[in-house]
Amino acid sequence: MKEKIVQTAGREQLGGFAPAFAHLNDDVLFGEVWNEEAISVKTKCIITVVSLMASGITDSSLTYHLQNAKAHGVSKEEIAAIITHATMYTGWPKGWAVFRLAKEVWNEEAPAQTAKEQHESSMFFPVGEPNPYGEFFVGQSYLAPVSTEQIPVFNVTFEPGCRNNWHIHNANSGGGQMLICVGGRGYYQEWGKEAVEMTPGTVINIPAGVKHWHGAAPDSWFSHLAIEVTGDNTSTEWLEAVDSNDYDKLK
Repeated sequence: MKEKIVQTAGREQLGGFAPAFAHLNDDVLFGEVWNEEAISVKTKCIITVVSLMASGITDSSLTYHLQNAKAHGVSKEEIAAIITHATMYTGWPKGWAVFRLAKEVWNEEAPAQTAKEQHESSMFFPVGEPNPYGEFFVGQSYLAPVSTEQIPVFNVTFEPGCRNNWHIHNANSGGGQMLICVGGRGYYQEWGKEAVEMTPGTVINIPAGVKHWHGAAPDSWFSHLAIEVTGDNTSTEWLEAVDSNDYDKLK
């Protein structure tokens, strides 16, 4: 016998306040439409999830319909493919929002994330590969190109405690660098000045010729976009490592 969808939430939550709406919700939407047999309940679950996603609905109602989709046979692989496909049409932020809810619903099937994976999932930019300039860093860092045309932009990620050496961006004219924090917590410091804490949204402008360093806080992963400012005859001059005693005073 075909399973019958039954819903009572309308009457339980709004029966006394809006009985007509409760009737439409429980008896028409879930009583008639959801039990119409032309398409399967599983297909209806998928259509509903995508419809709510397209509308930007990412509250408890979407969580309910994700749970309903799972209960009616939608696998983790299927929901991942469904959300990915819908994201191409509804927009990237909506995809991220729905994936966060879906991961909770299918959490018993998801492997535990590493610290690196958790940090990467908290931001929009990839962590990338081990930094080829690692010889100028204390600790492990990663580099991911965001744009290699017009203005070079790279996402630089630092594991907790990782920082680069003191260095200077040289240029005959123009030049320098901009840093935009996109994840975690870190520091930027110019020679002779106090360190400046960086959190998501912090923007640092570094003129050419200024000696400085930047890196993660001792207890946090840290990522920033590094934007190279156009200049004449630009180069990076790498210097000594940051004094460990000075770095250890940062919190």
